[in-house]
Amino acid sequence: MSDPPPRLGSSAHLVTDVVREAGPWTDFGDVHETIQRAADAVVAAPEYGLPGERYVGISLSNDENVGELNGRFRGKAKPTNVLSFPAGGRGPEAHIGDVIFAHQTVLAEAADLEISPAHHLQHLTVHALLHLLGYDHETAAAAEVMEALETRILATIGVPDPYAGTEPA
Repeated sequence: MSDPPPRLGSSAHLVTDVVREAGPWTDFGDVHETIQRAADAVVAAPEYGLPGERYVGISLSNDENVGELNGRFRGKAKPTNVLSFPAGGRGPEAHIGDVIFAHQTVLAEAADLEISPAHHLQHLTVHALLHLLGYDHETAAAAEVMEALETRILATIGVPDPYAGTEPA
């Protein structure tokens, strides 16, 4: 394994509290390490901009649970790969939000894309964390910014460009 990405400074750190809610998650290697490595890469990006130690809750779940949450909070009663819930003042200032992954969807997408499940999980981790930091892809311009940032961050940990050969979102 290569060395972790450089830190933004000794004052920046993102702690991931990973909980296995449902699903085996064995197809992703050491899932905690896989997720933390992606989180460390986000913190190392100059755009991160949050000093000190921050926390994010991450739930490893399944399509059924994520589908129910997607219906309740987004009006789309079907599973999606990942959902992000910014803290938005609901907790300690250091808590930036929560992320929930759907095991079957993430694994199926990786197979469809013919990429490593761990790399896909790292891409989705970076994507979700950027949402917690205020990035979105609601417009073509915003999507271009977010996708370029994701690609740059992922390159620092050896994950190939997830958007290579795809149309913009």
